[in-house]
Amino acid sequence: MTGLDLSSPVAVVGAGTMGQGIAQVALVAGHLVRLHDAVPGRAREAADAIGARLDRLVEKDRLTAADRDAALARLVAAEQLTDLADCTLVVEAVLERLDVKQQLFRELEDVVGEDCLLATNTSSLSVTAVAGALRHPGRFVGLHFFNPAPLLPLVEVVSGFATEVSSATRAYETARAWGKTPVACADTPGFIVNRIARPFYAEAFAVHETQGAEPATIDAVLRECGGFKMGAFELTDLIGQDVNESVTHSVWRAFFQDVRFTPSLAQQRLVESGRLGRKSGRGWYDYMDGAERDEPHTAEPAQAPAYVVAEGDLGPASELLALIREAGIQVREDEEDHGSRLVLPSGGQLALADGQTSVEFRDVVYFDLALDYRKATRIALSASQDTSQQTLAEATGLFQALGKDVSVIGDVPGMIVARTVARIVDLAHDAVAKGVATREDIDTAMRLGVNYPLGPFEWSRRLGRNWAYALLDDLHLRDPSGRYAPSLALYRHAYASDKREGSTS
Repeated sequence: MTGLDLSSPVAVVGAGTMGQGIAQVALVAGHLVRLHDAVPGRAREAADAIGARLDRLVEKDRLTAADRDAALARLVAAEQLTDLADCTLVVEAVLERLDVKQQLFRELEDVVGEDCLLATNTSSLSVTAVAGALRHPGRFVGLHFFNPAPLLPLVEVVSGFATEVSSATRAYETARAWGKTPVACADTPGFIVNRIARPFYAEAFAVHETQGAEPATIDAVLRECGGFKMGAFELTDLIGQDVNESVTHSVWRAFFQDVRFTPSLAQQRLVESGRLGRKSGRGWYDYMDGAERDEPHTAEPAQAPAYVVAEGDLGPASELLALIREAGIQVREDEEDHGSRLVLPSGGQLALADGQTSVEFRDVVYFDLALDYRKATRIALSASQDTSQQTLAEATGLFQALGKDVSVIGDVPGMIVARTVARIVDLAHDAVAKGVATREDIDTAMRLGVNYPLGPFEWSRRLGRNWAYALLDDLHLRDPSGRYAPSLALYRHAYASDKREGSTS
């Protein structure tokens, strides 16, 4: 089955930012588009706004003047819902309220033909619930575009409980024909992206709430060590704290207040105070004119150790050994199997974050997971009050000798990047086990929808089959609330390493 024929008129109901974006995508793809809004005159204003955006594309040589003129000729501001009678697809982008959407689609069923595909762009409501008010729910599907729709390639194609396979396939192929990258998923809270992305925000906020580090440091570590394009605090300031918190609460409630999705009290207080981010001038950061930029903690220069003793291969951080040698620091290898760590001249140890705390051991400094230790420009170290200052200084000097800025945070189990990635990997495995989406579609969704440097399963393969499970299991022992309890799916994945020799997928 293919998508809609270009001769088929498409309707978009809701002339806000998202509705305009979806209409522009369909227009540029070659469809006749009818744009409708319940507020009189708003559809005409939205059509003018789309025209202005197409003009800018022409100015930037991204669209020819002829193609712009042809597109605008296909755009109609429909003042009445009955003007959509001959459309073969109607996409809704109205207020995120179940009663409003249900009423709209009940009215649409009385207007459009039986072969018309009905779609909602909801990001937080159940597709099944919206379709529950319809006489023919089989033709109803979720088409979740990401904002701004003309620029972001991902579209989540969501099948509700009653959605027919032919309807989902038709929607999927239409999105692909429009130049988008569609992913198929079941109707689950948050779909793919908003479900699996929750730990990116939640773990950053948790580290801050426990006074492990301040927002600027956490963001810098996520960017400069973890490889994320933006940190959690700056990203939520950009999204809007009220918007991000609303999605978090929606997912949490929809999962019956599952502790894994618990909202942040610190973020709630931020919203209650009216500090909504860039749009209000203040959020986690101050955006007012003349405000000083918050800087991450960066350790003062320290003397690099003359040598380190390598016990084990350091697992996911094994490339550090080559970097240390290249920096002119001697690496002595201990053939005894003591685990994966570096022993410093002081006798203290340096180990990759594993979900344990520094205070449990005599003299251990933890370092965080990096996407690429060679390219990383910052490394976070974690130590307790009992850690020797000499050991911490040697660990700091070692990474500085590798050309890295060093941020020292509190005794945070799993640190910042490691615990975030482990939880994302866990939620991804859990989603596949529950039939939400395929591994391939989840990786695609997380790379394109939220611009992650790797998809969860790409990360899992790189880190090793048992890595995420072991870290979360250790975290769960230290925080038995259930927040870090590994899913059964991740347990099965980790256990399989004992049965499938050489397999790391």
